[in-house]
Amino acid sequence: MLDEISNMKLFHLSLLFVILSSSSLKGSPNIVLILTDDHGWSQLSEYMDPGVESSRSDYLETPNLARLMNAGVRFTNGYSPAPHCTPTRRSILCGTSAARSGSEFKSPWIPADHLTIPKALKQANPDYRCAHFGKWGEQMISTPEEAGYDESDGETGNNTGGMPKTLGVKGSHGDGPPHFIDNEDPKRTRSMSDRTISFIKENVETGTPFYVQASYYAQHLSVVCQEDTLKKYEEKGTPDRAYPPAWAAMLEELDKGIGRILDTIDDLEIAGETYVFFTADNGGRGTVPGGDESLSAPNAPLTGAKHSLFEGGIRVPFFARGPEIPASSLSTIPVVGYDFLPTFFELAGGEGTPGDEIDGVSFARALVEPSLGTLADTERALVFHRPGKYESAIRKGEYKLRLTWQGNGVIRERELYHVAGNPTEEGNNVIQANQEIATALEKELVAYLESVDAEKPKKNLRNRKKSL
Repeated sequence: MLDEISNMKLFHLSLLFVILSSSSLKGSPNIVLILTDDHGWSQLSEYMDPGVESSRSDYLETPNLARLMNAGVRFTNGYSPAPHCTPTRRSILCGTSAARSGSEFKSPWIPADHLTIPKALKQANPDYRCAHFGKWGEQMISTPEEAGYDESDGETGNNTGGMPKTLGVKGSHGDGPPHFIDNEDPKRTRSMSDRTISFIKENVETGTPFYVQASYYAQHLSVVCQEDTLKKYEEKGTPDRAYPPAWAAMLEELDKGIGRILDTIDDLEIAGETYVFFTADNGGRGTVPGGDESLSAPNAPLTGAKHSLFEGGIRVPFFARGPEIPASSLSTIPVVGYDFLPTFFELAGGEGTPGDEIDGVSFARALVEPSLGTLADTERALVFHRPGKYESAIRKGEYKLRLTWQGNGVIRERELYHVAGNPTEEGNNVIQANQEIATALEKELVAYLESVDAEKPKKNLRNRKKSL
């Protein structure tokens, strides 16, 4: 029996070697990364996890995201590196945890001084042309070009995509109407998609391998949509969660923009040599202007929302399609946005480790064989750190430990959740029966934070201006 098991393992390893040696993974494929903003894990019309009934919406309509998801693999345990904007974007760009490269908008980390996705791709193959369109981030310090991009929209931020003051309202979101009408280019979704499509076409014409990151401004506030789309959702009746019809309309318009990119790839007949990845910069908001707060929370069934290290703040939609990725496949392997850099490097034909500051791990093999990827990577840990909110967390295997800190840097409380079995944390703290697991995870988390000299919680952080 043991010999049979050993032979079976050797067979699977041989199969994996053949898959990874294929030309699509060792060549120079095109790579598209689509990043949305404030987009919750369950805020899709297709199941993010078929095993969780409430991991989709009956009210929202995202047929193109469903199309993308069903054409490839969905990662049910996909995470953003941080629970808010810039730390995640900096982390994705550099393949680093937010604990290493900065957990708040302001950070001494200068992306141009470190390895980035475009630099890594050009290290694998100098022929790659790289572009970034849409939201770059707030206080990123380096420009896209300084970070290695050949083309970009520049140092764009929240205001570029529509904030109260750019829409004629003095003050914050609560000082204006719950939504705004723009029948030309709401949230810049149309024009941003146009530029992404043009870049793809230009490189296909020249036969140049390309990487393009399309960082959409939706679903970030303000809520902006077209009048006809809004009317459609108003006629649908009451939403299934505490987001308003206008927010659903904004999401459908985002979905249509993404659909145009997918159509372009298919029409150009390059789908067989192009990977398309999709994720969000953080979880959805806890409240949305105009939403009925008597309904289920926008992020249900997850606990928490944007800004927190509960699952609602960091577990996000995460899926991909591309060469040899089996359609309608599922992976339970925990993956995170800072895994993109080493994954793209491997897909581009890069060999070895791209850099010594990289916290991410390539999940390239999980793309072509989700179950083998799960077996290979269950022992690595994902780390999340937000000292400004007195929180840190570690996800390893099936468990997640969340620490809250006192202002003097001493641990205030530990919470342990079996998130692989139940993504809802509220009321499901299992630490009493699993003290040894919690202690081991705490030791690993604290050791990592110390190794990267992560920022420590401080009493005066409570008085800092809140991030948008």
